Amino acid sequence: MPGSEQSAGILALWSAPRCRSTAFFRMMIERGDFTTVHEPFAYLTEFGFSEVGGVRATEERGVLDALRGLAGRGPVFFKNTMDERYPGVLADAGFLARDARHVFLIRHPRETIASYYAIDPGVKLRRIGFETEYELFEAVRRQTGEPPLVIDAHDLMADPEGIIRAFCLRVGIDFRPKALAWRPESRGEWQPSREWHHDVDASSGFRAPEKDEYVDVEGHPVLSGYLAYHLPYYNALRTWRVRL
Repeated sequence: MPGSEQSAGILALWSAPRCRSTAFFRMMIERGDFTTVHEPFAYLTEFGFSEVGGVRATEERGVLDALRGLAGRGPVFFKNTMDERYPGVLADAGFLARDARHVFLIRHPRETIASYYAIDPGVKLRRIGFETEYELFEAVRRQTGEPPLVIDAHDLMADPEGIIRAFCLRVGIDFRPKALAWRPESRGEWQPSREWHHDVDASSGFRAPEKDEYVDVEGHPVLSGYLAYHLPYYNALRTWRVRL
């Protein structure tokens, strides 16, 4: 597999919901040198099982074992949103510190809340995800002794080439500029959750769709509380973001 000598093992992208993580995943597919796995822990929570490299897992331990097994055959990239807390991941010191490299993707919660609400007006506070993302970030930092890489989606969309170059350098893989553009299509990897990925289906790169119908989060009686709750976690993560 091309590039496997520099990218062996597991590369994990953890993201709060609605942070451009599927576009990032699409870019990693376009590279062609990783086996890509979409939302293995989120699918486990949502559907009761997850398929990883032909292995059907029904608990977090099974997903972790399947990812390790898949990585034994070549480099693996997965992305997972943090709508839920994953105690099995948090408890696996080897996975946090040795078996995987971890990258965290963030976006201002004002934007993520508005985008989430547009799809699910019944969204609950915990599912905005920055609290659980920060908890996992701190767990990785404790186990490795250093802060993992953080990417802010605003920076990614403003300078895709610069941010992806920095990402590749940090995780030890080659930069492939052709992966920054792709053919618009609905991929099979995200069909179980396809209603969340229509923007990426129509995309051909890291460009934000034009939208102006989002709710006013600050003025909303419930969502404004969500913003106040999650903003400190976002700000704490943002202090570690990639700066070009």
